[in-house]
Amino acid sequence: GWACWKTYLGRPETHFIRCQAMGILGNALVTSRPEDALPVLEADLALRRRYWSYDEELVLTTQTGLANCLAKIGRRDEALVLEREIL
Repeated sequence: GWACWKTYLGRPETHFIRCQAMGILGNALVTSRPEDALPVLEADLALRRRYWSYDEELVLTTQTGLANCLAKIGRRDEALVLEREIL
């Protein structure tokens, strides 16, 4: 999680591995600290939509992770909106 993020933090936000590191951090946090994972996952989705929108599977997978995080912290209405966009 954090070690991976710290390794790639200094790279430009357009660097794919930096974005992957952010996703790894968010996914690691969601199991133990979902409230802390939420802003990381939101930023990760925003970057993927901005720079890798052509990779629909990548964006949808990231969006699913964010929806799962929202549901886990009790924000089920927001999770449902994201899940409907996925379908």
